[in-house]
Amino acid sequence: MSKPVALITGVGPGTGAAMSRRFSKGGYRVAMLARDEARLKLLESEIEDSKAFVCDVTDVAQIDATLAAVRQSFGDPSVFIHNAVGGTFGNFLDIDPAELERNFQINTMALLHLARRLAPPMIAAGQGVILATGNTSAFRGKANFAGFAPSKAAQRVLAEAIAREVGPKGVHVAYLTIDAVIDLAWTRKAFPGRPDDFFIKPAAIADEAWHLAHQDRSAWTFNAEIRPFCETW
Repeated sequence: MSKPVALITGVGPGTGAAMSRRFSKGGYRVAMLARDEARLKLLESEIEDSKAFVCDVTDVAQIDATLAAVRQSFGDPSVFIHNAVGGTFGNFLDIDPAELERNFQINTMALLHLARRLAPPMIAAGQGVILATGNTSAFRGKANFAGFAPSKAAQRVLAEAIAREVGPKGVHVAYLTIDAVIDLAWTRKAFPGRPDDFFIKPAAIADEAWHLAHQDRSAWTFNAEIRPFCETW
């Protein structure tokens, strides 16, 4: 039998790369989507059975061309992880409304466009996984998150609507809330002096994504939350 296919958007140096490695290790061929071709090509050289696909998920024409290329190279994905994220911070008086619109295109509309194209083969097969990564902005609108939180809340509710539609048809949809600062080079600089326990490890996020994607269908999770043990919540 050929290996199953996982398609992951927003493959950067942290969570996206870690999830690509985890699914490759688990026996998947991994289609890695992002805008940075150089970074994707480097990951492609490091991760077995992976392939780089340069794609701006705000562009529907690019989505269609990329999915055609993925299907030609690998076949239909049985796992789709929407990890691409657009984030702009500021209060509602100061933000550029165009930034909120772009964040909505990345976080919410891209999930819609991709799910509409990837879910039908999963439904036909009677199995598949759609997973979106989110954060606590999907559940609350803090003062300086007016350009970001609305798009993440809409993303979560869209994922829930998709879950209620396709779950009974065998497709598992889950929303993974990451309530933490992800351990990256730039976040270490942004939070100097913080202990290791303050950060969440990308590999740990990837392990939870793997777990959600392989839950027994008698015990599916939709809302999943992960945070460091010392995180205030």
